[in-house]
Amino acid sequence: MSRMTTSLVPTVRVRRGSSPLRRVGQALTPVWLPLLLIAVWWFVSAESVSPFFPPLSDILVDTWDQWVVFGAWTNAVASLRNLFIGYLLGTLIGVVGGSLMWRLKYLRMAANPIIYFLYVLPAPALLPAMIAIFGIGDVRQIALIALGSIWPTLLNTLDGMRGIDTVKFDTARALRLGGWRTYTRLVLPGAAPQIAAGLRASLTVGIVLMVVSEMVAANSGIGVFILQAQAEFAIKKMWTGILVLAFIGTALNYLFVFVERRALRWYYRSRALGSS
Repeated sequence: MSRMTTSLVPTVRVRRGSSPLRRVGQALTPVWLPLLLIAVWWFVSAESVSPFFPPLSDILVDTWDQWVVFGAWTNAVASLRNLFIGYLLGTLIGVVGGSLMWRLKYLRMAANPIIYFLYVLPAPALLPAMIAIFGIGDVRQIALIALGSIWPTLLNTLDGMRGIDTVKFDTARALRLGGWRTYTRLVLPGAAPQIAAGLRASLTVGIVLMVVSEMVAANSGIGVFILQAQAEFAIKKMWTGILVLAFIGTALNYLFVFVERRALRWYYRSRALGSS
């Protein structure tokens, strides 16, 4: 009788993470520290009379005036245009170059010293040479961003492709996939997580070089805006440029993570299944 009674009682399974409180906690986890720091900055600077550290409330008001009302957003558009073109060129060269070095052993051996020399060479140190070659226009800024964006992507692409299990290549040969199909169906997907890591590192480098290139012999951009404000001793205006730059950098990184999570959904699912 007890067995029959037990079998008739429905089994209730409680799913972890289904409570509203837990969902709210998960949503607040990545943002609580930035919000706390902003709140501390707001209250600590509220009574500030220093011309170098104005209240955050005044900076935010001036940010709206400068970047929306007075049209300084055109500087952000110019910066993002150069960043997009330079980053696209640099990462494309990085993926193609890494693939060629993975495929051609003698090319890899010959190019290794040159690549590592250029990789450790600070890109801002090349600014005088870039100005001499390309002048002071946007082409020089794009070239500098592209040059700095190549190396993280190239090296991560090469390491990712070299790390693929040789058994998979034996399977591809057994299935007679051919060189191009092996590259597109095995090599690129297998190295995709590490390529994505290189692309993200290149994005960070590109944002830094975007500002650095605009602070020397440039006509427009966020870097020009910040440097001119500092030269005019317009400290509050300078802080608005720094805030806009921080917002753009944060937004671009979150956008990259969003796209990466969608593009590599299969990879993160396999990791979740492996850790469970």
